[in-house]
Amino acid sequence: MFRSEYADVPPVELPIHEAVLGRAAEFGDAPALIDGTNGMTLTYAQVDQFHRRIAAALAEAGLRKGDVLALHSPNTVAFPTAFYAATRAGATVTTVHPLSTAEEFGKQLRDSAARWIVTVSPLLETARRAAELAGGIQEIFVCDQAPGHRSLIDMLASTAPEPQIDIDPATDVAALPYSSGTTGIPKGVMLTHRQIATNLAQLEPAIPTGPGDSILAVLPFFHIYGLTALMNLPLKLGAAVVVLPRFDLETFLAAIQNHRITGLFVAPPIILALAKHPAVAEYDLSSLRYIVSSAAPLDAQLAAACSQRLGLPPVGQAYGMTELSPGTHVVPLDAMHQAPPGTVGKLIAGTEMRIVSLDDPDKDLGVGEAGEILIRGPQVMKGYLGRPDATAAMIDTDGWLHTGDVGHVHADGWLFVVDRVKELIKYKGFQVAPAELEALLLTHPGIADAAVIGAYNDEGNEVPHAYVVRQPAADLSEGEVMMYVAERVAPYKRVRQVTFIDGVPRAASGKILRRELREHT
Repeated sequence: MFRSEYADVPPVELPIHEAVLGRAAEFGDAPALIDGTNGMTLTYAQVDQFHRRIAAALAEAGLRKGDVLALHSPNTVAFPTAFYAATRAGATVTTVHPLSTAEEFGKQLRDSAARWIVTVSPLLETARRAAELAGGIQEIFVCDQAPGHRSLIDMLASTAPEPQIDIDPATDVAALPYSSGTTGIPKGVMLTHRQIATNLAQLEPAIPTGPGDSILAVLPFFHIYGLTALMNLPLKLGAAVVVLPRFDLETFLAAIQNHRITGLFVAPPIILALAKHPAVAEYDLSSLRYIVSSAAPLDAQLAAACSQRLGLPPVGQAYGMTELSPGTHVVPLDAMHQAPPGTVGKLIAGTEMRIVSLDDPDKDLGVGEAGEILIRGPQVMKGYLGRPDATAAMIDTDGWLHTGDVGHVHADGWLFVVDRVKELIKYKGFQVAPAELEALLLTHPGIADAAVIGAYNDEGNEVPHAYVVRQPAADLSEGEVMMYVAERVAPYKRVRQVTFIDGVPRAASGKILRRELREHT
């Protein structure tokens, strides 16, 4: 068993809004959230006041403890305020990809039993359609303004009493992001207030930040990585969070320059842009002190090219998954020069790890031996919503979460992730479940069978590659297959490559032999 070299941290027995905003009065007029496109700024005092008023208005509207509120929005300065307002009012927040189709959003609403939606006016039609498909939605609120819908801005004027909710941090679910786990369709990951808040405390020693620091939030808040590294952690510690709704290279570089950004938490495609795009040379990025990459594997040579070009310490990596709240490993900011290239970091405080044999899961392996990574700690999820069997398959009776990733540990405690047991495709850091795309492909009348794997394109991104068996009389092209999927899923889930084959290789059990497809590629 491998243990963290950091001292254990006690469980944080606070609601997430208290754990994050508990020092808001101390930080007062310091900037908390800055719109990176127009400079609009909310101070810590304002975020604290605003989320309390919105919580009061939500409670007055009828939201009760245990309700689920769907937060459906790109990154805006209103997103954190809406999140903390909902949890203060006693709700569980299920975060929704802003590019979800109405059908995908509707499935999430039904599965989570959501009763409330907070969205933005450009996404309102999708939210309305999703609400119709799901049923049971009490009201749709907007962060900005839209005719016929109450706005969070208007709710700031609420004179209703602030709700006093008795929250049990150990058992009450604060966030319900959706993850595909190791395989299969997306499932609601139940993360309690204690699990999320404790994970912040576990990360603090490795990623010290605070007043005077500026973090650029371009990765989405709806994703657990963004929710933790770009929202909860910096706001807990008094840093300024500069918010961008999407990644556009010129806007991103201008924000670093104009807001004197000190730290970046990004995914590998952004590292690639920083390392190679000519526009980078046109901006003053001298305020940057560090870059951390996560959400997908990062090539060590690419990381080195990025840090050398920017004159920074080596790009650090972090490791985790939604089911782990999400963090378990990070390269500490003060050890970036000592970290071996390619490592995803060391165990954070209070976390245990085992590496077990792929052939014999009861056999523990030692330093330098590659096997499946198992994690135990206070950040392990409560479970999958309504799926006890899937939870039991992920977390064993001794509390070890089986990540489905293959890795080995360096003598000094550095972890290297070398492969994935799981079949999940990670397209630019977003999870794409092959089973979901396979089920969709099989609804096409011209497709007899299909399998989907991850394959790397010319830009080094893992993309969904579909292997399709045509019906005998079907005259089906690659473009038609890709268009059929594109019309029915969010852009990041689109099939990017298609190969027609005579039959999908399967084991006697019916399981798709993806290894044979990869060899075919």
